[in-house]
Amino acid sequence: MNDKQVRNRIYILIGFLCVVLCAFLLRLVQWQLIDGDEYLSHAESTSTYSFSATAARGEIVDCYGRSLATNETVYQIELNQLMMGDTDLNEIIRQLIEILEASGEEWNDTMLISEPDENGHYEFTNEPGNESQEARLAALKDSLGKQQYGTADQVMAVLVEKYGLEDYEPLWQRRIAGVRYQMTLEEFSVRNNFVFATDIGSVTMATIKERSMNLPGVQVIGTSRRNYPDGTILPHILGSVGSITAEQWRVEDEDGNVSYPLRDAGYNMNDLIGQSGLEKVYEEELRGTDGTTEIVVGDGEIQEIRTGVTPTPGKTVMLTINREFQKRVDEALERNILTLQQTKAENAGKECNAGAVVVIDVDTGGLLAVSNYPSYDLNLYRSNYSDYASDPALPLINRAFTGQYAPGSAYKPSVALTGLLNGIVSPSDIIECNGTYTYYAPSYTPRCQHYHPGNKVDLYTALQHSCNVYFYDVGRRAGLAACADMANRLGLGVATGVEVGESLGHLTSTGDENYTVGLDVQSAIGQGNNAFTPVQLTTYAATIANGGTRYKTHLVSGLMDTNTGEVIETVEPVVEDQIEDNIGAFEAVKDGMVLMAQGNSTLRNYPLTIAAKTGSPQRSEVYKVVNGTRYYYCNGVMIGFCPAEDPEIAVAIVLEYGGSGSNASQLMVDVLNAYYFDRTSSFEPDPEGELLS
Repeated sequence: MNDKQVRNRIYILIGFLCVVLCAFLLRLVQWQLIDGDEYLSHAESTSTYSFSATAARGEIVDCYGRSLATNETVYQIELNQLMMGDTDLNEIIRQLIEILEASGEEWNDTMLISEPDENGHYEFTNEPGNESQEARLAALKDSLGKQQYGTADQVMAVLVEKYGLEDYEPLWQRRIAGVRYQMTLEEFSVRNNFVFATDIGSVTMATIKERSMNLPGVQVIGTSRRNYPDGTILPHILGSVGSITAEQWRVEDEDGNVSYPLRDAGYNMNDLIGQSGLEKVYEEELRGTDGTTEIVVGDGEIQEIRTGVTPTPGKTVMLTINREFQKRVDEALERNILTLQQTKAENAGKECNAGAVVVIDVDTGGLLAVSNYPSYDLNLYRSNYSDYASDPALPLINRAFTGQYAPGSAYKPSVALTGLLNGIVSPSDIIECNGTYTYYAPSYTPRCQHYHPGNKVDLYTALQHSCNVYFYDVGRRAGLAACADMANRLGLGVATGVEVGESLGHLTSTGDENYTVGLDVQSAIGQGNNAFTPVQLTTYAATIANGGTRYKTHLVSGLMDTNTGEVIETVEPVVEDQIEDNIGAFEAVKDGMVLMAQGNSTLRNYPLTIAAKTGSPQRSEVYKVVNGTRYYYCNGVMIGFCPAEDPEIAVAIVLEYGGSGSNASQLMVDVLNAYYFDRTSSFEPDPEGELLS
C-alpha cells in the first residue's frame, strides 16, 4: 500500500470520528439545553411509599402495677413488593415454604382446600355447620367466578391458571396458591406488606439471612407478641389477642353494602387486635398509635429508608385485682373442690367438679379476685384450643360472670329486706312453722327442711336456720313484683357494670312460660326460675354490707402512661343505687346473717365476725327416686362479708354439685385468710400501702 492510500484512509477515519463527535455534541446540546428541564425533572422525581410501624401494645397490670399481660419480642417474615421488583413471586414463596417446613414451622395460609391426594385431587376442609368457614368458602368461590356447587378441583384449576402455577406439581400448586390467595385477601401491594409467617425460630432466621440474595423483598421483622407472665391468672377476664379475621375486615350488612371499619380506623389487615375480654374492651386504649417507615424510590431504585412517624405505645390498663390474692383464691377454689371429691359422700358434694369465687371491695365496687374452676392457661390458648373447647368440664366458660345459678337460700336476705322495707313484717314478728306451708292446701303444701312442728320464727331465727315457711309467707305476701324490684336494686338480675361481658340472670316472673302460683313461694326461697351469676351475688352481698348502697362493679381502676408510669385516668366509685332505710332493716338482716355464721361450725370461730348466708339450690338432675319421691343434686352457694361490724370485702361462692351451702364454709375461710392474714411482701409490695380498688 502506497503513502497516498494510507493518507486517504487516515482522512476518512478522521472524518468519521468528526461526524460521530458532532453527533454526540448535538445530542448533548439537546439533553442539556433543549430538553434539560425535562430530564432534570425526571432526575429529581421520586416516590415515597409509607409503611405502618406497629405501636407496642399497652400492658395490663394489677393494682400494684405488676404485669398480667405484657409483650415480648418475636420475629416474623414479611414480603415487601416494592423491594421485590420483578423477581418471580411464586418461586420466592416456594423457597420460603421449604425453609419453614424444614424447621417445622407454619406459614400464612387459611384457604379451606386440602393438599392433593395421591391422584392429585383436592377436598374442601371446612367444618360442616361452621358459619364462619362456610362464609369464607363461599367468598373464595365468588371471587373466582365459580358457582357455589363448584368442587375443590375446579377451584384449584382456576387458581393454578390465575397465579401461573402450571409448571408446578399439584402439591406445590396448592401450597403456593394458598399463599397467593391469602396475599389477595390481605391486599398485598407496594404499600402493604404481607406477613408470611409469625414467631419464627432462630434457625429459620439464619437460613433466610444466608439466602437473602435469592430472596429479594423478604424481610425478617422484629415485632411484639402478647405474653402473660402467668397465663393461669384471670384468663377469662384478660381475654386474647389475635389476627384480624376476614369477617372483621370486610363487613357486609343485610342490604349487601360492604364496609371496612377496621381499615377506616387505621388498622392493617395483618394487625393484631383484641378478640375477647379486656383485650377487646380496651382495644382503643391498649392499641396505641402506629408510626410509619418510609421508602423513597427514584429512577426505579430505592434511594432511602427512613422513619416517618415514631409509633406511640398504648396505655397501660390497671386493674383492681391484686395478683397474689387472686392466685391464693384460685388455689383455694381448686383445693376445696378436690377435697369435696375426696371426702364427701355421693350426692353430698362428692360430684363437685366446678365453681366460682368472686371477691369485691364493698367501699368501691372494685373486684379483688375473680376465680373460675376449671380454668385454662392463656399462653396455651391457641395451641390447646381444640382440647379446651372439647373438654366436657368447659374450662373456657367464665362461670363467675356468665354462669347462671339458682341462689337457693342465699336469696332469703333479699326477701327479708322486701318484707321489712315494704312494711309487711318487722324483725320481731312471729310466723309459726309447722313443717309445711299450708296456704295453698290441699293442692300444694311445700315443706320446710329445717323446722319441726310447733316452732315460732322471727326474722333473726329464720335467717339463722333458713326457715322456708317464714320466707314462703313473706314472699307470698310481698308478691313477685316487689321481691324482684328489691332484688334488682340490690344487684340481682341486672347488669353489675363489669367491663367484660356478663349474663343478666333471671328473676321469677308471672310472665314466665311455666308460671304457676307455686312459683311465688319457690322464688322466695331462691328456687323457681331465679338464676344469678356469682358476680351478681357478690354485688348483692356488698350492697347489704353497705346498708343499701350499691356501687357499680368494676375491674379497671385506671389508665397509666406506658412510658412514664404516670396515672392519667382514674376510675372513681360510682353509686348505682341507694336504698332508703329508716327502720334499720339492713342492720336486722346483717344480724340474722351473723347468727347464721355463728351457727356454722367452720365460721363461728373465725377471729373476725362473719355475716353469711348459705344456699343449697336443687339442680334439675335426679340422683334417685324413692317411693315416687325424686331426690335432686344440689349446688353449694354462700354469700358473706367481713368484718360484719365494719365490712371491707364481700364474697360469693358457687360450687356446682357442691351438695350444700355449708360445703362452701372452708372455702370462705380460706378466702378470708388469704385477704386478712396472708399478706406477705409478694402480696402487698408496699408495706405501708393498702389494696387499691
